[in-house]
Formats: sequence, structure tokens, C-alpha cells
Amino acid sequence: MKLVPILASVLLVTLSAAHADEAARAVEIIQGQCAICHGVEGESSTPVFPRLAAQHADYVARQLADFQAGRRKSPVMEPMSKDLTPTEMQAIGRWFESRPARAHNVADPALLAQGREVYERGLRAKGVPACKKCHGPEGEGTDTLPRVGGQHAQYLETQLRAFSQRSRTNDNMVMQTIAARISDDELRAVASYISGLR
Repeated sequence: MKLVPILASVLLVTLSAAHADEAARAVEIIQGQCAICHGVEGESSTPVFPRLAAQHADYVARQLADFQAGRRKSPVMEPMSKDLTPTEMQAIGRWFESRPARAHNVADPALLAQGREVYERGLRAKGVPACKKCHGPEGEGTDTLPRVGGQHAQYLETQLRAFSQRSRTNDNMVMQTIAARISDDELRAVASYISGLR
């Protein structure tokens, strides 16, 4: 009867050791490859690159797999991801998900008000639903949809334009239709508002 608890303890120690090894490998990869653009803590060095702090692990791993397979195009990320294993992708995702997100202030109050309207209510006349319906009230996202709250406004604008122009095709196709219906001013405003979400 005592054998079951002993085996369970051994299994727990083995799993903990394997998880620690994966985390150490993730940090090694991040420090060697990812940190120059995204930072070790997921706070990117420039708004051209996305913040990855608190991003969902499964979402990060899926994007890495898409870059590796060529489903998502990037002259930087395709070679960066080419040698990663699925286990390493998941470990990298878990590392970034564990990093705390930081709040960022939106400088332009006019953009803030317009962006809030689009994010919370959508644009009924254009058939654009409220962003919060999918991405959550604070931009927290889900395992399948990205956390957008606190993301760089410039990066968000770039991605929304890529969806609008159908040059980004690896993710939710609904985003292509939505982004195509938003004007440049509305796009800029909602990206600014999202960047200030916590």
C-alpha cells in the first residue's frame, strides 16, 4: 500500500526536474536569440517588436510553429524559429507568460476616447464588433486569442494593417474582414487605447 505514494513522489520529482530543465533551456534560448528584440522579460526594445510579457504560452508556441513552417512570414522570425523543437516552443511560451505585464500610458486623450469606443462598442454601421468580445475587457485574450492589452500601439497598427491587406493569414481569418472595415484613424485610435490597457 505504501508503494503508490512513493511512486507518486518519484513521478512528481521527475516531472519537476524535467520542467526545470525545460525552463532553463527556454531562458538559454531567450537570452541567446530572443532578448535582443523582445527582452528577457518580454519587454521589447522598440515598438516595432511585440511585447511578449504575460502573453499566453500556447499562443506564443503556435506563432513560433507558424513562423517555422512559413505560415506566418517574417525575414527575422523564420530563421530564429527554424531549429526550435515543439517542447522548446512551449517552454519559451511558458517563460514569457510568467513575466509580469506593464501598464503604459496613452498620451493623446482624443485617441483614447475614440479607441475606447471602438474597443468596447465596435462600429455598428461598418459591421465591426467590439474588440472586447474576443480579446476581453482588459485585452487579456485567451489561450487561442492573443493578449493585446499593453501591447505597443505601433506593433498593433502594423498587425491590423497586415490583416486588412491579407498579408497576415496564419491567424483568425475574421480579423482580415474586421481590419479591412476600419479607417486609418480608427485603427490608430483603437491601437492606442489597447496599448494603455492593463
